[in-house]
Amino acid sequence: MPYPEIRPRRLRRTAALRRLVEETRVAPAELVLPLFVKEGLTEPRPISSLPGVVQHSRESLRKAAHEAVGAGVGGLMLFGVPEQASKDETGSAGLDPDGILNVAIRDVIAEVGDATVVMSDLCLDEFTSHGHCGVLAPDGSVDNDATLELYAQMGMAQAEAGAHVVGPSGMMDGQIGVIRKGLDRAGFQDVAVLAYAAKYAGAFYGPFREAVESTLQGDRRTYQQDPGNIREALREVELDVAEGADVVMVKPALPYLDVIAAVRDRVDIPVAAYQVSGEYAMVEAAAANGWIDRERVILESLTSIKRAGAQIILTYWATEAAHLLRRRY
Repeated sequence: MPYPEIRPRRLRRTAALRRLVEETRVAPAELVLPLFVKEGLTEPRPISSLPGVVQHSRESLRKAAHEAVGAGVGGLMLFGVPEQASKDETGSAGLDPDGILNVAIRDVIAEVGDATVVMSDLCLDEFTSHGHCGVLAPDGSVDNDATLELYAQMGMAQAEAGAHVVGPSGMMDGQIGVIRKGLDRAGFQDVAVLAYAAKYAGAFYGPFREAVESTLQGDRRTYQQDPGNIREALREVELDVAEGADVVMVKPALPYLDVIAAVRDRVDIPVAAYQVSGEYAMVEAAAANGWIDRERVILESLTSIKRAGAQIILTYWATEAAHLLRRRY
């Protein structure tokens, strides 16, 4: 007896059928909103290369956090932007309890408490006068081990401010282990570590550097990963897991979907991906020119990242996407 005619299109006929059999869905609770807070601002300041994104004042940061929580966003990642006069060779403002990032953590915790996950960027690049992610050796290279000592202190400062999760993003060898040990010794065993385990030295970070007013001269290729390497990424991930990472992250996201998938297959802890500023800016620029359907591209891009294996997605569209997803489902 011949088989009946196979027609996969039967399950695509209506929107209700398509929703019923959809294999990959992004939930608002899986999204994390990166937020920039600028020292000394009294009102938010637009970022020209990131349309719709701002440097926040402390007041507007609290409002943005409240709005994100209301939309169901799962987390907030905070970046501090100090005044130029606060920057120095060692990034000491990042360790200062009264520095802008640690103050912002306290502000957001006071505003939203445990209603969402408050994360903080644990890196020195926003706070150093030279713009690198660590302290410099006499020859101008980044001194890995000297930087680790400061990372451990920075992690404790952020934990004391109330961060639920710290996000070491400097790609220093051994950073996760040093930060984890420092947190544990200080009594912060419950503070989680999100490791920027596979952070590539790519070309998609330009708008971010405007957002944090980076003073970087040169590049970060001696410590961030080469875009052509995936086996190296997996090695970095395994090292971070062994050192105590609670979550591992791939950054950027869309150009590295294969890396996300490979990492997901390799580890049994949550995998995050960061849809970075260049990815966001490209979509916004194309939409502004009428070349794409903006909202559909936002959701399609997030779906592709989730489909590749990311359980957590950092995206500048987090609050807006959460509203779009609620309307869709």
